[in-house]
Amino acid sequence: MVELLTAYLDDALDQPARQRMDEHLTCCAECGRHLDQFRAVVGVLGTLPEERLRDDVHDRLISAFRARRRR
Repeated sequence: MVELLTAYLDDALDQPARQRMDEHLTCCAECGRHLDQFRAVVGVLGTLPEERLRDDVHDRLISAFRARRRR
């Protein structure tokens, strides 16, 4: 459900899936609460200042991701 709610908030669902989610949210209070919580988190996180990684940290992360992908 978390993936569906995230996709719903990101407007990444196709129209039939979005419609089913809209219908479900009208009758499921628990999912509605989860959606409200996600929206609140997105709202708070969206106001945080963007931080930039130091170049050496960025390079180490990229190297680790590439090494993992090769495996």
